[in-house]
Amino acid sequence: MTSASQKRQKKRLAPNSYRKRTYRALVESNGLVSSQVTVRETDLQILAPRDVTTQAYDLVYHYRNQLENYIATHPAFLTSLAPLPADPLAPPIVKAMLKAGQVAAVGPMAAVAGAVAEFVGRDLLAGGLDEVMVENGGDIFLMRTRECVSAIFAGPSPLSQRVGLRIAAADMPLGLCTSSGTVGHSLSLGTADAVTVLAASASLADAVATLVGNAVQDEQTMGAALELAQTIPGIMGVVIIKNEQLGAWGKVDLVKIA
Repeated sequence: MTSASQKRQKKRLAPNSYRKRTYRALVESNGLVSSQVTVRETDLQILAPRDVTTQAYDLVYHYRNQLENYIATHPAFLTSLAPLPADPLAPPIVKAMLKAGQVAAVGPMAAVAGAVAEFVGRDLLAGGLDEVMVENGGDIFLMRTRECVSAIFAGPSPLSQRVGLRIAAADMPLGLCTSSGTVGHSLSLGTADAVTVLAASASLADAVATLVGNAVQDEQTMGAALELAQTIPGIMGVVIIKNEQLGAWGKVDLVKIA
């Protein structure tokens, strides 16, 4: 899991902090206002130039209704672990998840957290904001006007929160999404402490994080997992952390967090 931060933090979090979302206390707002939005499984922290709680609640309900109504008539969308065909009649967020699943060779729900973060974030930007960060359980849609650093939360790994990604302003907006086989409630068939993926699309980053995370069974399989990531079009970079080992590929600017 990752959290955007301008300031390196010395305080560390226990592995169970994911469920309590205590990692959010370490996010540096840098003048932005924090809004918390929770609707059933959706749990967002949003940083923006002003409080956007009311607007964000409306957006979350809007996109959750699209997803829930689609699932009611297409139950395989919820349960499939394999890609599903495109549906030209589906609502936009469903189309994005179907496309991400096809590109990453996973089920469409592997992209749900990143998709919600991205669609809410882009709508907030379209409403007049110039900066926004939407974090949805460790999957982030990020648009800042300055460079920022995102610390990687990797659960029990000794590298957790000691390694970060420097994100250039020119590379945003982007999606920064993480899958873990040791932290959180999302389904992963692998054992990585963290697989963090950067992509222009948060939906795609989320789906690919699941794909690559599934491929990490131990330290010896990290190289093959990175090679797999390189075959996916649209990915900017990947970081894998397993125990004391770290592997990276692509446009990744790693920084040490003291």
